[in-house]
Amino acid sequence: MAWLNAHTNFDPDRYCASVIGIASSLGGDHDSGLHRHQRGQLLYTRQGCTRITLAQQLCLLPPSRAAWIPPGVIHRAVMQQSVDYRSIYLTPELCRELPQRVCVIEVSPLLRAVLEPMALADFDSDWQQGKFVHLLGLCVSEIREAAQHPMLLPLPRDKRLMALLATPEKLPPELQMLERQIGASSRTIGRIFQRETGMSYQQWRQQWRLMRAMELLATGRSLGYCGFELGFASDSAFIAFFKAMTGSTPGHWLK
Repeated sequence: MAWLNAHTNFDPDRYCASVIGIASSLGGDHDSGLHRHQRGQLLYTRQGCTRITLAQQLCLLPPSRAAWIPPGVIHRAVMQQSVDYRSIYLTPELCRELPQRVCVIEVSPLLRAVLEPMALADFDSDWQQGKFVHLLGLCVSEIREAAQHPMLLPLPRDKRLMALLATPEKLPPELQMLERQIGASSRTIGRIFQRETGMSYQQWRQQWRLMRAMELLATGRSLGYCGFELGFASDSAFIAFFKAMTGSTPGHWLK
């Protein structure tokens, strides 16, 4: 059976089939802990939001998007409140033509339709014949050709900054406060962030706020709650920020 619950300790590498699929609906928070597997993983969030932590990146997986995680990548998935997701694990041989780094992709109607029977297939299915070979071929093709979304936030490697910015739920301080907390000038902080993330600190902080806003909205938080958590003076200020960053209002984005 391919349905799993929140307490299942699942290891896809235990199985022999070239494709292993699971379907899961989780109520309440769930943390996979740091782990890796020999297979590549496509993680599709049908409902709810998943945060994936990598060695030097944070990745947000909002509803209707999928994360591609190549074989051997150490990662941690945190799911908050109610999450309905599908996961497909592919052997390294099947991953050779797929992206070699973690990315968030658009899930086309075809890929969505293909993932459901793949996630529900028996673990001993033969993926080299019958309908399974066609499902697999479509799945690999759709992953390879899918549009990618910039939902990855690089993290600084500087130890002082890592200690302050390591908590994904905690709003990063404003630049003046950060200067006092780590004892470095704004110019030094700017050089570190440009070198290690490709962004200024202000740009990085705004991207962090956007990703956190999407996570809060996707888990049912109100506009007022989101604005307060992210340091905005009013709902209208939060909406204006969200629209400037994404081109749409929070309500339209949720739809």
